Amino acid sequence: MPVRMRPTAVTLDCADPLELAAFYSRATGLPLDPRSTADFAALEPGDGIALAFQRVDGYRPPRWPGQEVPQQIHLDFAVGDPDAAQAELLALGATAPAGQPNAERWRVLLDPAGHPFCLVRG
Repeated sequence: MPVRMRPTAVTLDCADPLELAAFYSRATGLPLDPRSTADFAALEPGDGIALAFQRVDGYRPPRWPGQEVPQQIHLDFAVGDPDAAQAELLALGATAPAGQPNAERWRVLLDPAGHPFCLVRG
C-alpha cells in the first residue's frame, strides 16, 4: 500500500521570516501562528495548507524571469478583481516586474523577499 501523505505547508526561504509572514498575513487575511519566531514563521491555515517562512543565512532572492537565481517555486492566488488586488498588494510592499507573460490570464508580482507569485481571476 502506498504511503498517503497530506500536504500541510509550503515553506519559503527568506532573510526575515516575520517580515514576510506579515506581508502575506495582510495580503491573505490569515493570522500569524503564535509559535512563529525570527527563524521560522507561519500563517495559520484554517482548513487549508499553511504558508510558512524560514530564515536562510545569505538568502538570495529569485531573479524572475531570468534564471541566474531560479525561482524554484511560486504561488498562485485566486482573486475576484486582478486590477484591484494588484493595486492593494503593491501598496502592501509587493512589486510588479516589467515582464508580464500573459497579463490577460494572470499577473506576476514579487513579494518583499523577491519570490514571484501570480494573481489569477477566480
